[in-house]
Amino acid sequence: MKTIDLLEETYWALTANKARTFLTMLGIVIGIASVIAMIAIGEGTQAQIQASIQSAGSNLLFVVPGTQKGVGIQVSGGRGSAQTLTQADADAIASQVPSVAAVAPALNLRFQITAPGTNTNTQIVGTTPDYANVRNVQVAEGSFISNANLQSFERVAVIGPTVESDLFATGTDPVGKSIKINEVPFRIVGITVSQGGSGFNSPDDMVYVPLTTAQQYLAGDTYISQISVEAASSQVMDAVQQGITNLLLERHKISNPALADFSVYNQAQIVATASTITNTFTMLLASIAGISLLVGGIGIMNMMLTTVTERTREIGLRKAIGAQRKDIIYQFLVESVAITFSGGFVGILLGWILALLLSLLAGITTQVSLFSIILAFGVSAGIGILFGYYPARRASQLNPIEALRYE
Repeated sequence: MKTIDLLEETYWALTANKARTFLTMLGIVIGIASVIAMIAIGEGTQAQIQASIQSAGSNLLFVVPGTQKGVGIQVSGGRGSAQTLTQADADAIASQVPSVAAVAPALNLRFQITAPGTNTNTQIVGTTPDYANVRNVQVAEGSFISNANLQSFERVAVIGPTVESDLFATGTDPVGKSIKINEVPFRIVGITVSQGGSGFNSPDDMVYVPLTTAQQYLAGDTYISQISVEAASSQVMDAVQQGITNLLLERHKISNPALADFSVYNQAQIVATASTITNTFTMLLASIAGISLLVGGIGIMNMMLTTVTERTREIGLRKAIGAQRKDIIYQFLVESVAITFSGGFVGILLGWILALLLSLLAGITTQVSLFSIILAFGVSAGIGILFGYYPARRASQLNPIEALRYE
């Protein structure tokens, strides 16, 4: 059978019962669209997390109390308290570890913030002036924390744009106005530039105050939550990381690294861990959406088996005038693949539109990749062949005489 004849007969066979063909194709459309949209959500989330981590600064290492399980190189085994780092540790890293460009200790807290007639709950970061350079925090209005603020225990605050919109009406200049953090009054001296991102740890939804002020008025203690360290270059990151580890083990008088009460990790390790988590998340979403593809494949097999039954006499006639088994197999297999390819193409367009709508209307970051499109076409072809082969093979095995007698 010529290819042109095969395609023509496929067209007439599928259009003979448009409603059944459409409903069968619909399962593939929904399945492919779901897979495209779910992968787009997963990859968009991964890109957003990586961009957020990279926007924090370059050549960064982080020192935290205890062990951050699953992130970076674990120094300890989960022992130690959450208050084992001090300002003295940060000063020692700055002065004693080679190839360190800057050090910024931070105390992370979370409190209720009130302004006249409104309030919000957000993260408070007590830190030093170097934090702006180390963590790539830029000020849109006013100024960042100064050394004078730090030494004088001044109750001043630099707020993120999300905090600004939560506490003040549009068009209001917050610089110079007062807010209360945990009932303690603070004067706003600056507003940071938006870095994007959302969620619990968004840099736009933070308030920065002098470290000394946060320790005295908010925490009532001298511990710090994190030390951000900027290495001189990416080439010395490993050496700086090892130097910090050795220094803090010595300062904390710990001879066995397995008993350390701190952890040191770098940006690359954070990105790798985040990518692993988001990849797992993406695959989970795609697997759930893929269930509808399986249902769609079963629908195709059901339709093709029904078609074989309805066209038994036609199959018998074709075989009686010389059609070979492979011609019958090709005929029904092409019909099956045509349905899945058509449904796959429409599903890709629908999935792309759905991902775009989620991004525009729901604010969910999505990213449609070439991989997901190729995967969708591959799955479409696979389903067409897998679920179409059995009905096609069954049709080819019909006895022509019995098929001609079929009523």
